[in-house]
Amino acid sequence: MTEAGPADEAGFKSGYVALIGQPNAGKSTLLNRLLEYPVAIVAPRPQTTRHRILGIHNGDGFQALWLDTPGVLAPKYRLQEMMRREIGQALRDADVVVLLLDGSRPADWDESLRAVEGRGALVAVNKVDLVHKPELLPMARRLSERGYGSVLMLSALRGDGVRDLEQAVVDSLPAGAPFYPTDMVSDRPERFHVAEMVREAVFNRYGEEIPYSCTVAVEEFKEREGRKDFIRAVVYVERDSQRSIVIGKGGRALKEVGARARGRIERFLGRPVYLELWVKVAEAWRQDERFLRDNVYR
Repeated sequence: MTEAGPADEAGFKSGYVALIGQPNAGKSTLLNRLLEYPVAIVAPRPQTTRHRILGIHNGDGFQALWLDTPGVLAPKYRLQEMMRREIGQALRDADVVVLLLDGSRPADWDESLRAVEGRGALVAVNKVDLVHKPELLPMARRLSERGYGSVLMLSALRGDGVRDLEQAVVDSLPAGAPFYPTDMVSDRPERFHVAEMVREAVFNRYGEEIPYSCTVAVEEFKEREGRKDFIRAVVYVERDSQRSIVIGKGGRALKEVGARARGRIERFLGRPVYLELWVKVAEAWRQDERFLRDNVYR
């Protein structure tokens, strides 16, 4: 929670904002829209986000520290249990809680509503551009019956209503000095973001079978003066058959992943890189706590 600081007298506001919601509700898209910077990876599949990702949002008289979180779901294996733990930690750290719901999937709201029960969350319904307008009033009424009097409607993808949510969050922040320099957008190291960008490329290249069974670890990251940075990353999958799919015939599929990821990484770092990708099998890694701690949540 926020401690009051020297900026109190100037009326500055600062605090942590937990962004909670069902899988694929658009939390990462919303965070990137607010920051006007792609700090969180985005893919058209649920469970893309596996960590609490801090996005530092600086504005006139405030610093909002957004905590993007994995989607709320009932855990089925150890990885999902650890993802759920990330949500719990974000809620414990938060000064403000924002519950983002997918307006195109109201039948899936209950688990997320239970997750923030008693927290006085600000509620926003996303993807309203995909919803018929006559359906919005019943949605607002349903949330009102759960105790949420003011419900915001928005489209994170198009930007509609996002500034209204920003203002509601700023109004709810406690007084306090900024926690981070205003030129920072995240507290994560570069190699974390690089691994995430490779994983994003995998999610966006392959079908349903591969993404949930893969994770990425950066084994080497060297800045080389006068030459391209050298990055070696490993894509871990759970079975040999998945390894074959990721590599593809003649290595073509993996080359496509590398090209997609390299472009994204170079834009992020602002300098050229040489990206070397390997694919390894780690059987049942989603259930292996040691592997998860060494390669996913280190």
